[in-house]
Amino acid sequence: MGDLFWLTDEQMARLRPFSHRSHGKPRVDDRRVLSGIVFVNKNGMRWRDAPTAYGSHKTLHNRWKRWGEAGVFTRMMEGLAAKGAEPKTVMIDATYLKAHHTAWSLRVKQGGSGRLIGRTKGGMNTKLHAVADANDRPLSFFMSAGQVSDYTGAAALLDDMPKAQWLLGDRGYDAEWYRDALQAKGNQPCIPGRRSRNEPIRYDKRRYRRRSRIEIMFGRLKDWLRVATRYDRCPTAFFSAVALAATVIFWL
Repeated sequence: MGDLFWLTDEQMARLRPFSHRSHGKPRVDDRRVLSGIVFVNKNGMRWRDAPTAYGSHKTLHNRWKRWGEAGVFTRMMEGLAAKGAEPKTVMIDATYLKAHHTAWSLRVKQGGSGRLIGRTKGGMNTKLHAVADANDRPLSFFMSAGQVSDYTGAAALLDDMPKAQWLLGDRGYDAEWYRDALQAKGNQPCIPGRRSRNEPIRYDKRRYRRRSRIEIMFGRLKDWLRVATRYDRCPTAFFSAVALAATVIFWL
C-alpha cells in the first residue's frame, strides 16, 4: 500500500469542479478511481494489472474512457492552469513521443480522423506542441502526427495563448506571419532568426536562455511511461494521458 499513489483530500477538492457529474446511480469513490487511473498511466501498465486496492480494473478503464471522451482530463489541466499561470513570459516548443507498434499497427477505420501518428527519422511518432509559462508549467497542448511542422502547432495554439510580455521560441518558429500575429496579441517575440535569413534578427540572448525550461517540462512529462511511449490507438485517450500527467505534476 505504501508504494501506491493516492490523491489527497485537498487535491480532490481542486479537481472536483471539473469532474463529470453523476447521473442516476452514485458512482464508485472518485478518489480511489482517479488515484488508480493516475497509477496506471504513470507506471505504463495494462488496466488489468492495476493493483486491487484501486478496485475493479474494469471500473478504472471505463471511467478513463468515459471521462476522456467527455474531455474531463483536458478541462482539469486547462482550468487549473487558467487560475494559477504566471504568463508574463511564455514559451513554445514541441517534442516527439514514440508510438508503440500496438498504437499504429492496425488499419484505421474508414471515416476516422486518423491516429495522429506519422513516420519521422526516429520512427513512428506523435508530436506534442505546447505553450508553457515562465515556471515551466504547461498552459495548453496541441497534438499532431510526428511529421507535422512546428508552424502548424504554433498556429493551432495561437488563439489560446495568453497575452504575455514575451514569447520565447527556437528558430523553428521564425516566420514573419507568426511574429506579426504575436505582436498583434501584445506578445513580444524572442525568437532567433533562421540561418537562411539575409539579415540577422535581433533578440535578447540572455532572456532566450530561459527557453530551456520548457524542455525540462517535456522531460518531466515523459517520466510518465504512458506518455513517453504511446500505447493508445485512440488519440483522444493519449491526449487525456498527457493532460492528466500535466495536471498531477504541475498543477496540483
